[in-house]
Amino acid sequence: MAQSGVHLDRESFSCSICLDLLKVPVGLACGHSYCMDCIKTHWDGEDQKKRYSCPQCRQAFATRPVLLKNTMLADLVEQLKKTGLQAAAADHCFNRDSDRTLYAGPGDVACDFCTGRKLKAFKSCLVCLASYCEKHLQPHYDSPTFKKHKLVEPAKNLQENLCPRHDEVMKIFCRTDQQCICYLCSMDEHKGHDTVSAAAERTERQRELEGSRLDIQQRITDAEEEVKLFQQKVEVINGSADKAVEHSEKTFAQMIRLIQKTSSDVKQQLRNQQDVGVSRVRDLQEQLEQEIAELKKRDAELKTLAQQDDHNQFLQDYHSLPELSEFTLSSSSICPLRLRYFEYVTVAVSDARDTLQYALRETGTNISMTATQVNVLLPQPEPKTRADFLRYACKITMDPNTVFWCLLLSKGNTKATCRKNPRSYPSHPERFHGVPQVLSKESLTGRCYWEVEWKGKGLYVAVAYKTISRAGYEYECLFGKNPNSWSLCYFKDSYIFSHNNRYNNQDHTTISGPYSSRLGVYLDHSAGVLSFYTVSETMTLLHRVQTKFTQPLYAGVYLNYDGDSAEFSKLN
Repeated sequence: MAQSGVHLDRESFSCSICLDLLKVPVGLACGHSYCMDCIKTHWDGEDQKKRYSCPQCRQAFATRPVLLKNTMLADLVEQLKKTGLQAAAADHCFNRDSDRTLYAGPGDVACDFCTGRKLKAFKSCLVCLASYCEKHLQPHYDSPTFKKHKLVEPAKNLQENLCPRHDEVMKIFCRTDQQCICYLCSMDEHKGHDTVSAAAERTERQRELEGSRLDIQQRITDAEEEVKLFQQKVEVINGSADKAVEHSEKTFAQMIRLIQKTSSDVKQQLRNQQDVGVSRVRDLQEQLEQEIAELKKRDAELKTLAQQDDHNQFLQDYHSLPELSEFTLSSSSICPLRLRYFEYVTVAVSDARDTLQYALRETGTNISMTATQVNVLLPQPEPKTRADFLRYACKITMDPNTVFWCLLLSKGNTKATCRKNPRSYPSHPERFHGVPQVLSKESLTGRCYWEVEWKGKGLYVAVAYKTISRAGYEYECLFGKNPNSWSLCYFKDSYIFSHNNRYNNQDHTTISGPYSSRLGVYLDHSAGVLSFYTVSETMTLLHRVQTKFTQPLYAGVYLNYDGDSAEFSKLN
């Protein structure tokens, strides 16, 4: 009880502006008292309005009141200080310097019952539709009247809980109209609707919310696990790539040293052979020059003898001439002059270069293929319209090194025409020898789309690995007859898809579809998707393959009738 009395005295002798005990107390005509400095500061802000009022009761004064110290009140305050009331005031958080953070600022919810400078709200009451600071909230804890009131964290816009039509608290939820209403609304425009208490609806929706949260938390957990897996994949990819780079650098360095050593050895051998050849030729040249000198000497002797006038002396000298020695070298023993003595070496080196280029190109293709397979992203949807397919259009040309002898290439190697008269193509290890077909020069990885414009009795449109056989039995090299190729054949008004169909009695699919002089092929290498379409005003899917490709693919065509042709179309 004594503490309660002190609390009452503190309230009676506190300034409602600074919330501290009065300092130089002054009284206004309305009866309220303030610290002289606090009320002066307050009115200084109202000077421009030329209107002065009491911060508590809002009573207005025509002119700014003259402030005089209330000595009696000042004496009482001093006595209260001496009795320790100031300490009690500090215990109740009324020190202006230490409790500035208790005042409501911009963005804070202010206490609805504070006068003058308002404190921050500590709780909001959903029944009273008001917010209270810690001091004004105390009756909700002490009085049984407020025991059933619902206290929540400080909230703004509490008036939104009032029915705009009846000014009643909306405690009912109308499920028919999905809105909160008051009890008067439930008996008026919402009469007969499916209604429950807002608390009951909240409970049910709370259960749904908890279920949703559990689902979301599970998805978060799953996603976090996926993130960890992706991070592990990143680490594995980085580690594998670093090792591969290190190994490739060492290997290429070894290859470069080997090539440099081989180049040095070949150069040394060539120079040695050059020196031997030149030395031998020099010796033969000197020998010939000596024989020439002897012949010239004999010629001079014969010339002198021929000029002898004395017949007897001529005959005597003639018969005494020594016999002319045989030539050491004859024209038949001297090798004919060759312009390119070491042509065999240049051919061998060129062959080595071509072999190395082929090996490096294959290595680069395989590396590109491997890089394409490093795919951890989510699969993308397949194209639907021709415009979608054209986004993946690729330029394809036919490889002259693979073309069969009866196929004539034209239009920059984009068109092949079947001619039964043989063509003269140079020998090449990649050339087909048993079947009239040709592969593209470009390898296909990732997403690719191309179209084949054709005419004639029939054709095969295909994709194949580079490892497909180029000779041997038909099933070893013909598109669709082996595990290294996939083909769509059009013949006698029907389509046939085949893969690894060695004996024409298995692994092929007969397809019904409209004839079209233009066929489209879509490849998603990493996803293992291969699709064939007829292309006209619309695209019609003929056949779709879902498999796993382990090597880069090459486009191919097969033509078997004289005059038939197929061309890789130029796509925009």
